[in-house]
Order: sequence, then structure tokens, then C-alpha cells
Amino acid sequence: MTRSLLLAFCLLTSALLPASQAPRYEIFAVRFAHVPYGLSSLVAGAERGPQVDIAFTVWPLRDTASGRVILVDAGFYRDKFIQSWKPQDFVRPNEALAQGLGIAADKVTDIIITHSHWDHSDGADLFPKATIWIQKAEYEYYVGANGEVLNRGGVDAVDAEMFAGLKAAGRVKLIDGDNQEILPGIRLYTGGKHTFASQYVGVATSGGTVVVASDNAYLFRNLAEKRAIAQTLDASSNLAAQARMLEIAGSPARVIPGHDPEVFNRFPVVAPGVVRIAGAAR
Repeated sequence: MTRSLLLAFCLLTSALLPASQAPRYEIFAVRFAHVPYGLSSLVAGAERGPQVDIAFTVWPLRDTASGRVILVDAGFYRDKFIQSWKPQDFVRPNEALAQGLGIAADKVTDIIITHSHWDHSDGADLFPKATIWIQKAEYEYYVGANGEVLNRGGVDAVDAEMFAGLKAAGRVKLIDGDNQEILPGIRLYTGGKHTFASQYVGVATSGGTVVVASDNAYLFRNLAEKRAIAQTLDASSNLAAQARMLEIAGSPARVIPGHDPEVFNRFPVVAPGVVRIAGAAR
């Protein structure tokens, strides 16, 4: 092989290598509780009266090459929330992962907190080895240096204290802004405005990018009817974010809302309360 051909071969190989090594994730939805909730509190302008049996959900992402497990949101488990909301068929999120997918709590390497509301963040300390990823603006708007609540409506006092403890232990990574790739194949986006700096997640899979919307889109109905979520700081920003999710995913079928029970009908069942959203079956 001549020197020029060898150089060309090396350049081609180096160009192809990152793509060949790029993680392609399996994505699951794990329902750990459910509760009736008013449709008008989910979809802006929806009729009053009807209820939706909303699913409390966490989304494990598993790298098919390395086995690394990233969890999108951490659910809740503290008694104050259980007594207040009385969720049905409640299982602690760490136990739901172990029962449904055989994922032990100490095998979760990372947790992406889409926003600091109790039902998405309270369970972060159930996973003892996980690094916590949250938007810097979200954290600093709601959580003070000593774990106090700075602004109401985003974080519960007990979870603010938890976050501060995790941060002091070096387990919290603050993401500074929109369109950030935090791990190969996982990119975070802001603008949904469910809370001050709520984020959603783009995940590379063998079938294309899947967007885990979390509460930036509560239901498939928000996306299909182009209706903002009923609980947002800025409806126009929320609608723009939902449109962007569809562009990123390239298909409505690959945008996953945060609380829709229909998720557990649209995708293949792996175990009770667990569906596979993307990735090859085992």
C-alpha cells in the first residue's frame, strides 16, 4: 500500500470510528404509580370534568454496548407525597426498576432530572452511585446554597435539602443551557417552560432519535392538537418546544410525553408496568 493510500485509509477509518462506536440506547418506560387527574390541568383549554389516570413514570436508558444505565427522572418515594396524593399501585421507583428490568439501584450511573418537581426528582437519592444532571438555571433558581427553597412552585423543601446534600457530595452536575450533549448520544434541550428551566432529552437509538418530553408535554394530546400544557410559565414557549421536539425526533411516534397512560398501550410490554420504547429486544 502506498503512503498516500495508507493515509487515506487511516483518515477514513478515523472518520468512521466515532459513528461505529456511538451508543445506541434501549429506552423503557417504567410506571411505578398512577392517580386520576383532571384533563383541564394537563391540556390548555381542555374541557373541565374528564379525568386521566396519569402514569407516574421513570425512563431508563440502557447503552446496548456498555450496559451503562441512565435514568430520566427519579420519581418519588417520601411518605409526605404518598399521604398527600395517595397514588395507586405505588412501588418505589428503585424497586420498580429492579422488578421490571432487573436493574439494581446501584447500577444506575446517571440520573437526568428534567425539572425539580417532587414527582420527578424526589427519588434521586434512592440511587446511591448515580450522578445527577440538572439545568444550572433550574437548580439555582429554586435551591439555595444551604438547601433552602429560593422560589416557590419548583421544588419541595425536603427535595431542596436533598439536592444540596447531593451537591455537597459532588454528585450533582449543573448543565449550562440548551442543546448540550452530556453523554455520547444523549442531548438535553430547554425551553419547555414547565418550570423555570425544565429540560427534555434527545436519545440516539437504532431507530432514530427519541425525545423524552417529560412534563414539557404531558399527553400525546398536547402534541397532536398543538396545545400547551396547562401548567406552564409561558404557553408560547411551551408550544415552540413541542414543535421542536417533533423536529428533533423526526416523527410524532418518537416523542414520549410525561404522564400519558397511553404510552403503556402503544409500546411492547416487557413486564407489568414496563414497556420498551426503542431498541432491540433482548
